[in-house]
Amino acid sequence: MYQDFFRLSESPFAIVPNPKFYFLSERHKEALSHVLSGIEDGGGLALLTGEVGTGKTTTMKALLERMPEQSQVATILNPSVSVLELMQTLCDEMGIEYARDDGFKPLNDAISAKLHDNDQQGIQTILLVDEAQHLMPDVLEQLRLLTNIETSQRKLLKVILIGQPELQEMLRQQHLRQLAQRITARYHLMPLTAQEVRQYILHRLSCADRLDPLFDDGAFKVIARDSGGIPRLINLVCDQSLKMAHRDSKQRITAKIATKASKEVLHWQSVSSHSERHGFMRYWPVYLGAIGGAALLAVAIRWGLDGNTSPAPTVANINTAPQVQTERVPAPTVK
Repeated sequence: MYQDFFRLSESPFAIVPNPKFYFLSERHKEALSHVLSGIEDGGGLALLTGEVGTGKTTTMKALLERMPEQSQVATILNPSVSVLELMQTLCDEMGIEYARDDGFKPLNDAISAKLHDNDQQGIQTILLVDEAQHLMPDVLEQLRLLTNIETSQRKLLKVILIGQPELQEMLRQQHLRQLAQRITARYHLMPLTAQEVRQYILHRLSCADRLDPLFDDGAFKVIARDSGGIPRLINLVCDQSLKMAHRDSKQRITAKIATKASKEVLHWQSVSSHSERHGFMRYWPVYLGAIGGAALLAVAIRWGLDGNTSPAPTVANINTAPQVQTERVPAPTVK
């Protein structure tokens, strides 16, 4: 839509994880290093976690490009599978023939034979599991058992689990402690810093063949602040900023444009907190009155417990309702 207007060869801020636009921040470099080292030297399990939009899937694609030459990589992108389906998927990914009615043992034996055959040929077998927080506990346990296939020097199946922070919570459960102990490398992706946000935007623009300035300094600051350094949110704000600037025939993205774009695409993020703040400010007199009344009542109760019969002047006015005068009716005489 706006590529020709801004002299871009393609859209630089699409949210599709394109390795061409992959930005190696210091955090992402560390992530790649940790994960790759975790499956070397005999290690069997590595863990990469991060909040939504921090670039885990893109990191996985970068990992695929950096795998050793002599390696066979199997990927599981939809981890909502049973144990049997996991074994079948592994066979599919590794090119193992099997019958659809094969049970667990034939599948396990076929996978074990393939792993040993790869090892004899000097081929490293690696399994990448994306969105691993959706794995069922019994499937996670089966992955641990598969990493038990080994020689005296190394594991024959290396597993990399990639997922959201909930995956860390899962692995803290008592019944998964054996799996957690097998993890030789862990890394949690953090959001980009303000300086990295600037570098990230410039990098993606250069990948789309735009080398001269397009965003003002103020725009960089707005995007870094409002996105929280989350790459996916940065992409959303930048893409919307370009659309708005193109619509208004503006050649530069200013702080004003970035602010408006941010409000349009990120408003859903702050709806809850904004509503809570607004509600408190609106009803603070009610809250204050309730707190004050509770405090006075507590004083009155304490006064009574202490046995002091003299009236408390501040408590006496709590009940301000008018007193209703009633006429005394004599009780009937029983004859």
